[in-house]
Amino acid sequence: MTTEILKNPQQKLWYAAIKIPMYTVAVIPITVGTAVAYTSSQQIDWGIYGTFIGAAIAIIAWLNLSNDVFDADTGIDKRKAHSVVNLTGSQALVFWVSNAFLGLGIFGIILISYWLRDWVVLGIVILCCLLGYTYQGPPFRLGYQGLGEIICFICFGPLAIAAAEYSQNQRFSYLGLAAATIIGITTSIILFCSHFHQVEDDLAAGKRSPVARLGTANSAQLLTLSVVSVFVLIVLLVILKVFSPWTLLTFVSLPSAYQLVNHVRKHHSQPDLVSNSKFLAVNFHFLSGLLLSIGLIIDKINLI
Repeated sequence: MTTEILKNPQQKLWYAAIKIPMYTVAVIPITVGTAVAYTSSQQIDWGIYGTFIGAAIAIIAWLNLSNDVFDADTGIDKRKAHSVVNLTGSQALVFWVSNAFLGLGIFGIILISYWLRDWVVLGIVILCCLLGYTYQGPPFRLGYQGLGEIICFICFGPLAIAAAEYSQNQRFSYLGLAAATIIGITTSIILFCSHFHQVEDDLAAGKRSPVARLGTANSAQLLTLSVVSVFVLIVLLVILKVFSPWTLLTFVSLPSAYQLVNHVRKHHSQPDLVSNSKFLAVNFHFLSGLLLSIGLIIDKINLI
């Protein structure tokens, strides 16, 4: 199927528009939050976990589609062939489909809240959605002011992981906040990398993304520091005994981290070559987040 997609230009555009790899940003925070909950309860409610994953994927679909709708208003995507609005030719259709995904996602969270007889998780997720709207939605459009990475950090770090942890054992923890810092950084790196290849279009539309503000060379250096900070934080948290030594398994993701940093440092000013950096960032985010989850869980498994 992948070969066929690559051979058919229209299918290739749709594949780029759907952004399938990006949906790992829904899976990883829920998985890490669930792993954090496991450290205190040694059990996982798989029904809640699966429902939360499904709801999170639906909400990410809403974010992706609604962002295309809002970008169509500003004209920033007029040269973006894989915009869903450009592919369908109907901004209204994409708007209503995106809202349907939002409704589906919220319904999943309502189910979880009903099962728990507790509405805290729903409140957190609604807050995430409201913040997500301010990223591109009018009249806020905070992403155009370069604040997207901060919103991303908050939503996919502390809020998402707190909601996932609470859905399992109805409590919050300092361990969850520590893990959320790591995941917040790696998720924000994905958004940061998505700007390198579109600086010209961003500036033309008045979008002052961090890369547009700093320039691609300085942004490549900032990316390197951000990736390094992930591993430094993990070591520090292990030393402080917040994390188990098992979380050092995250260092297995070093090759993917190096691939990302090296690729951007080499091609930061070449839009055609650097455009895939966001997918390299997705690989790093997914692998490091999965390994962090495994490290958290394995520490509490009785191996004897």
